[in-house]
Amino acid sequence: MEGPGLPAAQHGRLQRAGRSVITSLLPTSPGALDDDALHRLYAYPAVERPYVRFNFIAAADGAATSGGLSAGLGNDGDKRIFVVLRRLADVVLVGAGTVRAEGYEGDLVDDAAKSWRSARGLAAHPGVAVISGSLDLDPTARFFRKAPVRPLILTCGRAPAGRRAALEAVADVVDCGRDTVETAGILAELERRGQRRVICEGGPAVFGNFTRADAVDELCLSISPLLAGGEGPRISVGGGPDQPRALALVSLLTEDSALYTLYRRIP
Repeated sequence: MEGPGLPAAQHGRLQRAGRSVITSLLPTSPGALDDDALHRLYAYPAVERPYVRFNFIAAADGAATSGGLSAGLGNDGDKRIFVVLRRLADVVLVGAGTVRAEGYEGDLVDDAAKSWRSARGLAAHPGVAVISGSLDLDPTARFFRKAPVRPLILTCGRAPAGRRAALEAVADVVDCGRDTVETAGILAELERRGQRRVICEGGPAVFGNFTRADAVDELCLSISPLLAGGEGPRISVGGGPDQPRALALVSLLTEDSALYTLYRRIP
């Protein structure tokens, strides 16, 4: 979906004037959905562990990017849902490659979202956690200099000591495994911090790792009515699980020929 920072990047060829008009195909609902309806639809269930929701966009031909970025596939409706998903989350989880490629920096929610969150007893700004086994991140980057909350970097014991020392000056750096960043270790650290409502915004390697670990609870997949072509990546890469995980379609929304799906794991 549209991302990553505010103000948002351009939304490609599908930009339209005025407020987007999102309607529901499943469950059926007359008329346009306002933000309150979207909040109810995407509300996290009450759980006693981190609940992981992934958020991706793909073109109708399966391409995960246009011009090298996912933002080129989005439209106004996608942006609205993207804002709602961040508004509801305790933490935004993302891979280091996505942080670099998509230009993450500054506030990840706007002032209206901060007020909405504060009124409901949430921290004004969600936490932000970055997965990086190599710690290939620039501690002087705008992502760190403009961060409204201290970032969390989830790494492993093999990460270079010099990079670790530099990043510890601007972020909390936590090992989640000895040789690799283990999904179980990530979830344990988020649980330790009380961050159970997780929105993960990529990238494909992170999604692949969580799929392989059977740790994906929901997938919000926007389908853009574009033929992007090229040899771009899928939304997931890497080895798969021994058995594919079955999902149930919970909702299907539409706006301007785009589709917004919400899939949930079947217990």
